[in-house]
Amino acid sequence: MHKIDKFLKSLDEKERIVAERLLKILKLGKFENLDIKKLKGYHGFFRVRKGEIRIVYRIDENEKIELVFIGRKTDNTYKGL
Repeated sequence: MHKIDKFLKSLDEKERIVAERLLKILKLGKFENLDIKKLKGYHGFFRVRKGEIRIVYRIDENEKIELVFIGRKTDNTYKGL
């Protein structure tokens, strides 16, 4: 099972709806009204946060969004990217 699907299944319904909505918005490239921040120390990596959910993505040389991580905020959220 893909890590994203596994994570989404672990969420309650309300959180799953929020996470799926964020993923759709990112896929469409509509970044306004999102809490996005460039990650320091990681070239081209960004994070979106909504509550406890974190989505880390990067933009490749073709301007395509590549999802790197989705999960809950923990002390280790950004380690090992």
